[in-house]
Amino acid sequence: MILTVTLNTALDLTYRVPALTPHGSHRVTQVLERPGGKGVNVARVLGALGHDTVVTGFAGGPNGAVMRNLLSRSPVRDALVPIAGNTRRTLAVVDDATGDTTQLNEPGPAVTPEEWSAFLARYGELLPAADAVALCGSLPPGIHVGAYAELVRMARGAEVPVLLDTSGEPLRRGIAARPDIVKPNADELAQLTGAREPQRAARDARRRGAHTVVASLGPDGMLAVTPSGLWQATPPAAVKGNPTGAGDSAVAGLLSALVDRLPWPDRLTRAVALSAATVLSPVAGEFDGKTYDSLLKQVAVEDLAPAA
Repeated sequence: MILTVTLNTALDLTYRVPALTPHGSHRVTQVLERPGGKGVNVARVLGALGHDTVVTGFAGGPNGAVMRNLLSRSPVRDALVPIAGNTRRTLAVVDDATGDTTQLNEPGPAVTPEEWSAFLARYGELLPAADAVALCGSLPPGIHVGAYAELVRMARGAEVPVLLDTSGEPLRRGIAARPDIVKPNADELAQLTGAREPQRAARDARRRGAHTVVASLGPDGMLAVTPSGLWQATPPAAVKGNPTGAGDSAVAGLLSALVDRLPWPDRLTRAVALSAATVLSPVAGEFDGKTYDSLLKQVAVEDLAPAA
């Protein structure tokens, strides 16, 4: 079983408009509604790949009820902890004229100390059965900034491989707890280390505590700095579409390949192929299957050098 944690779940809405014009009125041509939040997106992709996947975190209020109802229609198992607050919404507006996506994210509901304690108990119950765990996304109000560091330490104590995908101070605190993998994008990595050159920044992040650093580089693919080597995987060409959720699909690819015990070049191939195939999907948490199968044969992986 693969466990994903989403402390700031969301009800994701996607609007498609012919063209997005500032200050204008728009006729929406399509509305899509999905269960969301980074770890939920990861779980949905893993479920589509055939993995037994459980999602935990928080959900509450009318939005949370709708989100959980939508989640029940997927192969993912729901172990979310109920809270009094109303789950946030996120709104993606897709401009059909340009292909660009504008993202609007509501703040999450405040989580009480009692609700956090209930989550820790649920997380502790789920860990022993997990083959891997992913800790994903932002922290809602009320959760202390070292929360991910606490969850990393719990996973390590249970001897479960743990991947951390967050940003800012939660990433800085979390990486010091020595997660097995961190997956920042280039901007998050630069904010963490102060270095803009990806290899240098990734090596610095490893020195801060991460066992392996996998950096998302947008159209340039992904860079992995591991104890055994350094690789970069790139798609055959830039893919145009909706990039929302592409990073979450990359996390799903890394987790899927981890539990399948694939070598790092194959892990990166799967992650990059899934990420690119997600850009062609209208919503996060889903991917174009034919594109994914095709890209698995086309992603190029370069062995750059043994990691220091």
